Amino acid sequence: MKRIKDMVAEANKLVNHGPATELLDLHGQSGVTFVDLRDPRELEREGMIPGAFHCPRGMLEFWIDPESPYAKPQFQTGNQFVFYCASGWRSALSARTAQEMGLQNVTHVEDGFSGWKKAGGPVGDKPQKAAG
Repeated sequence: MKRIKDMVAEANKLVNHGPATELLDLHGQSGVTFVDLRDPRELEREGMIPGAFHCPRGMLEFWIDPESPYAKPQFQTGNQFVFYCASGWRSALSARTAQEMGLQNVTHVEDGFSGWKKAGGPVGDKPQKAAG
């Protein structure tokens, strides 16, 4: 059986990544999209990086593929993408998947949202659902 730690290690050999302390400066820059991969319950409990785009991990491939009926325009911008999850495991696998699907300039926060908070990165409330 292939272990998740091995899969994460393999992904980290193939994708750009860094600790939150090194990626803080990307926040708020034009042409950079932070992508929160966590479950909605995690966002409810802990908030998220202000301005981040929420993409539940289970929808990533469907939202990236421009031919999918679920494609999201956020992934068609040509922006730099900074993926994050709670601790950097889901984001490592997601960054690898996104890169394999053809997204350019993908990185991930290797110590996740927990590292982001520890580094003093800004934290906002979860995004509000649109009325209606």
